[in-house]
Amino acid sequence: MAIPSLLARRSASDMQPRVLVIACGALARELLAITELNGLTNVTVECLPASLHNHPKEIPELVRARIRRARDQVGHTVSGTVCPTAPSTVGFNDNALLDNGTRHASGQFDEILIGYADCGTGGLLEKVCLEEGVEMLAGAHCYQFFATHDRFEQLQDHALGSFYLTDFLARNWERLIWEGMGIAKHPELRDMYFGNYTRCVYLEQSSDPKALAAAHECADRLGLELFIEPTGYGELETAVVEFTTKVTPT
Repeated sequence: MAIPSLLARRSASDMQPRVLVIACGALARELLAITELNGLTNVTVECLPASLHNHPKEIPELVRARIRRARDQVGHTVSGTVCPTAPSTVGFNDNALLDNGTRHASGQFDEILIGYADCGTGGLLEKVCLEEGVEMLAGAHCYQFFATHDRFEQLQDHALGSFYLTDFLARNWERLIWEGMGIAKHPELRDMYFGNYTRCVYLEQSSDPKALAAAHECADRLGLELFIEPTGYGELETAVVEFTTKVTPT
């Protein structure tokens, strides 16, 4: 028997706020799946580039710029990827198409949720969110909220030196890790970066054979044993559903 979605257990008559989620591009597929699974047609997801994983200090001010643009309803383009949900009560600026055919979000929003944990910003993203009066995801990084806090602590305690992959990172490891970290051009960097790791932990959000095969290849290329931990969407789904249904529309 299929497990009902979190939102399916709520009253269909509950009024829903108009919510913009400004998120990491590495969470785009998962966030769109969560909005579809839970019928969150009131939610728009707009994504910053996933490549910021390699430049986390740039994240806070880019997030601030997106918040202010959303509030000002400015239609100009800022570099990145936008991932709208299925047909929504929130409007889009149809003249602001990106290269991938998605649109920048525009229109009136009741609330904004930042789809990032700290993600290596050293508390700077939290500071921006406090200054701008918006909420962000709890935790240190996406590995923690996919695995859930308690399970992630268990994984950490079981084997020190774990390198983590999500579905996104598994599919894109060569671009983001092998090439993005310079290993493709300088193979000696592999052992410099990963010599102290003991295993590769694949946090599996969905049963995607291509992502699984990519995770195996990544672990092999890094010289690490692969451990697979099925997680689903973990605490990400809970956080998004609870946030997007708790605000009273204006």
